Amino acid sequence: MTLTEWLRDPNPASRLQSRMAQTYLSWLRLRRNKLAVIGLMITVALVLMAIFAPLLAPYDPISQNLQERLQPPLTAGHWLGTDDFGRDIWTRILYGSRITLYIVLLVILTAPVFGLLVGTVAGYFGGWVDQVLMRITDIFLAFPKLILALALVAVLGPGMVNAVLAIAITSWPPYARVARAETLTVRNSDYIAAVKLQGAGAMRVIWGHVMPMCLPSVIIRVTLDMAGVILTAAGLGFLGLGVQPPVPEWGLMISAGRKFLFEQWWVATMPGLAIFIVSLGFNLLGDGLRDVLDPRSAGR
Repeated sequence: MTLTEWLRDPNPASRLQSRMAQTYLSWLRLRRNKLAVIGLMITVALVLMAIFAPLLAPYDPISQNLQERLQPPLTAGHWLGTDDFGRDIWTRILYGSRITLYIVLLVILTAPVFGLLVGTVAGYFGGWVDQVLMRITDIFLAFPKLILALALVAVLGPGMVNAVLAIAITSWPPYARVARAETLTVRNSDYIAAVKLQGAGAMRVIWGHVMPMCLPSVIIRVTLDMAGVILTAAGLGFLGLGVQPPVPEWGLMISAGRKFLFEQWWVATMPGLAIFIVSLGFNLLGDGLRDVLDPRSAGR
């Protein structure tokens, strides 16, 4: 039996085979969506750029060379030109992908997890627990994300760690809403009642049975929100409240190049294009994952 036949077997012999078959079928559905594949390629390219930045970068991202300042694109040795300190823009974009990916990963590891916990607890217990948790969520949702992040960074102080913390604090409420809605649809299901009859406690039911049902919707939301996270991080950097110079962060690079926008347009345009391409990639991938993971749209 070949691997493809093993994955397509309608009668899996083990749990591993069943899960591998589901993953394989999901990949086949995702592969049919050409735009989602483009988004996946952009996301993979971002990861590879971040990992291999020291090997791909032809120059040091911080060292200055004032003799080559504001060189246009396609100049010898500088594909995307140089900035006002003579630093290679392509090199700084490569190293800036590390900062972007670092912020994205930290937000993924904090905001969705906290939002998933709050939403499942609120939806499962209901009553006053639901009312208290959802009213707190509503308070955070009442403020625009960027404005609230600016306020938090202004209180905590500028810096990458504080920027990530501010973005995570402002990003968890939508995940809590999604998780609560999913929990309300499954908490009265027969299999949940069967687990309770077996003596499982509330936290075991939430952790082992409710949260896994909420994960597909949360994953879709995470992928679609990554563009917003990148834009918020770039906005904080643009305003000088995020990553501090001379670290090569894309929003900070746009801020430094805005005074040269009309004569030396490449200084601000190149990092802006990087933000646009990566945000587009996450959005395309998120749309594709929604078609794959959402059972309501998988059959359309």
